[in-house]
Amino acid sequence: QVQLVESGGGLVQPGGSLKLSCAASGRTFSSYTMGWFRQAPGKGRELVAHQSSGYRTYYADSVKGRFTISRDNAKNTVYLQMNSLKPEDTADYYCSAGFRLGSGAFRPDYWGQGTQVTVSS
Repeated sequence: QVQLVESGGGLVQPGGSLKLSCAASGRTFSSYTMGWFRQAPGKGRELVAHQSSGYRTYYADSVKGRFTISRDNAKNTVYLQMNSLKPEDTADYYCSAGFRLGSGAFRPDYWGQGTQVTVSS
């Protein structure tokens, strides 16, 4: 069982930056693929990025070049650095822990409670 707690959300102006953090419980954090999803109002949840235990990363096209996922296994924490934020990045952001399948897809098994990001002037 893994418990995930996100932090770092808030209100930011377009073009600004935010860094989300997700602290995980458990002693097997390093073995998990960690991912970030987001859900905008009235829309479905979409995958933003994930990073495997071997540090292979994936980014959605909509955030490529602007967002960076990273992890610190010593701190059981995964991060999402978000730069050049746009109003369309406004959403609830969720951390997840799971596994990277052979196809390269990410299978999330555990979820955090989410943190809200609002990009507005």
